[in-house]
Amino acid sequence: MNAETFAEWLRRQGHHVYRTTSSYWYDAGPRVLQAFPYHWLIKPDEKEIRNLMMDNGIAALRYSTPLDFPNGMVSYHVVLHQPYELEMLRSQARNGIKRGLEHFKIEQISFERLATEGWVLQQDTLARQDRLRSMTQTEWERLCRSANGLQGFETWAAISNDELAGAVIICRIGDVFNVPYAMSHSRFLSNHVNNVIFFAVSCEILGREGVSGIFFTVQSLDAPANVDEFKFRMGFEPRAVRQRVDFHPLLNPFATPMVHTWIQKLLQHDPSNPRLAKAEGMLRFHVEGERDITEQHWPECLLAQHQASVH
Repeated sequence: MNAETFAEWLRRQGHHVYRTTSSYWYDAGPRVLQAFPYHWLIKPDEKEIRNLMMDNGIAALRYSTPLDFPNGMVSYHVVLHQPYELEMLRSQARNGIKRGLEHFKIEQISFERLATEGWVLQQDTLARQDRLRSMTQTEWERLCRSANGLQGFETWAAISNDELAGAVIICRIGDVFNVPYAMSHSRFLSNHVNNVIFFAVSCEILGREGVSGIFFTVQSLDAPANVDEFKFRMGFEPRAVRQRVDFHPLLNPFATPMVHTWIQKLLQHDPSNPRLAKAEGMLRFHVEGERDITEQHWPECLLAQHQASVH
């Protein structure tokens, strides 16, 4: 599977997809573009970014770059590479996986089953993250069914008494597997459903020929700060990058700390508003990214790496 197949999945969902010299882009929000594949680190020049915005009426866009790229907030990708074995994990994670295997079987399911039965899992996951208003059931069903027949897309589930307890969507782009969605129901958390499905599917993926690693996620704009802590406990690694948020030239003068503070106050009065949450995150990443890298607040998961490089 290549990036064009991923682009087709997005088009089937109703997204607009753009291609530039450095990357693909899709409309992650109204007049807001996100670069993909998500694990690519790109270095677009100012002309490429300006033309993309001006030619298509784009207000802002977001992408990941290497640490040595000018500007951009210090951020991370969550990744995993070989070797990955049970013995490598801390005792808490190992015990959770072992107990989880007693309650669930992990198997590949159809996207149709995920579309119909998986919404309960996705809805519960969004509710735990206070992002319930970010997706509807109709959007979820379209997202799942759009993957039908596309090479490289799979969905795996943790099943208990024939009921879906947790699930992931995975797709292979080149030699890297991406995990665009992972969900579970809170009723099964005490039986460690997340531990077992992440571990089992990761081992399955990394055991395949020609696979160099797994990309799980980029640091979120609006998810809770602790949303990735579970992945790190499971042995996944933070990869230091810079995330850039660029605004249209006409909007850039308004992307200031003062406006960011104002949006923060609005969000405090309506914390589950997905558009306000995304706007706050975009402004926060942009404002922080304008500071010199030596003055930025590094994510906690990267502090050890940062301190080691300094000394």
